[in-house]
Amino acid sequence: MAPTPPSGTSGSTGSGSAERSPHGAVDEFGIPVLAEPVNASQRKRAAIIAAALAVFLDEGYTAASVDAIAAKAGVSKPTIYNHFGNKERLFLAVIAGTLPTSFAPLVEPLAELRATDDVAGGFHRLGLAMAVTVTDDAVLRLRRLVIGEVDRFPQLGHLWHRLGPSWFNTEMAATFEYLIERGVLRMDDPDLASQQLTALTVGVPQLIRTFQPDVPLPEETVRRMVESGIEVFLAAYAVPAS
Repeated sequence: MAPTPPSGTSGSTGSGSAERSPHGAVDEFGIPVLAEPVNASQRKRAAIIAAALAVFLDEGYTAASVDAIAAKAGVSKPTIYNHFGNKERLFLAVIAGTLPTSFAPLVEPLAELRATDDVAGGFHRLGLAMAVTVTDDAVLRLRRLVIGEVDRFPQLGHLWHRLGPSWFNTEMAATFEYLIERGVLRMDDPDLASQQLTALTVGVPQLIRTFQPDVPLPEETVRRMVESGIEVFLAAYAVPAS
């Protein structure tokens, strides 16, 4: 079975069913479900979401004003309230609608790892893709924003975990089980091994770039961290060639 892309609340409710609120459907986290823009009103909604994301990332939740979002979106302030009800619901909708795209680039290298005969090379390609994903400036800015607001909006933390680490661990564990059946890996706990892979490869680069964005982290340094982590992982779990 091929890896399943992470799914969020843009056009669907993820793993749970949608409920109705005064301003539309919400998912199991209480986060508004975002419909795809198919008419003028929904295109305006999409423009508001794009503008709000930019303002929230630049200013944070508290400092961001609905006036600034309205000006950037080219709409009136009442239009924003008509679509979202209040600033809090707009923030939840914007972040929830953006998160699913953050980890989607890992689907292809996961699928390639399952299919390739060059397992070591597949792991190296996956590790580098993980590094690109978790150290991407846009992803890191979004991660910092969620971290900064998680006490106020704990559902954002749950959603980030579901669409990021939890999704990746599930897909990676399934990949390990497939590779075990092929006879190229041996392990007792694929779920734990998946978490170990992340920690060994991109754990340090992600921490540095999240909390010290002004500290240079050369691409070659990241590559060395990833490749050495892969070597440690395969030394523990790869079946020696006969």
